[in-house]
Amino acid sequence: MTIQNALKEKNMSIYRLAKASKVPYATVNDICNGKARLEKCTAETIYRLAHTLDVSMEELLAPCFLKRSSFENFKSTVCHRVKELGDLDFIMDTLESQEIRIYYDREWYPESLYLLAMLDYISRENDIPLCEEYDDLRRCKLEKPVYPAGIRAVLAISKDSSVLRNAFMMAIPEFKRFNIIENEVRNVI
Repeated sequence: MTIQNALKEKNMSIYRLAKASKVPYATVNDICNGKARLEKCTAETIYRLAHTLDVSMEELLAPCFLKRSSFENFKSTVCHRVKELGDLDFIMDTLESQEIRIYYDREWYPESLYLLAMLDYISRENDIPLCEEYDDLRRCKLEKPVYPAGIRAVLAISKDSSVLRNAFMMAIPEFKRFNIIENEVRNVI
């Protein structure tokens, strides 16, 4: 959980956090605004912030050490998971893990929406009703279309913009809804 998320959850301002934790306002402000890195702070500072926010130090530091892979790697991993687990186990595993919401809360919107699109696509393919827990996210959309690396490579070589239009028209509806252009999620090796 990021400090920003904890502040929002507690309905607390940076100023109030600084005052209650006895950590200088400038330090808390710099951490919250990305000018200082939490993992570089003293253990005492991290302890005071975590204690005031009523979270563990580990919970507060966890986002600092998360490594985000490329979106292409993420998509490939999801497709392989579907293939390995099978449709129904993938659906159950994804819903139980809460990954969609976790990614969204981290502000990893492409990953969150891709996973939700995959969940919705597989649900449709298997005539399973959509999980209503994510209805709020179904109203979200990435600002610009995200095309697969292969499509972008073809465009770079051919300089023919019809490549993008064709990919957009052929996109799977569940992905297209989020501005993720994806037309092949089953053909993984």
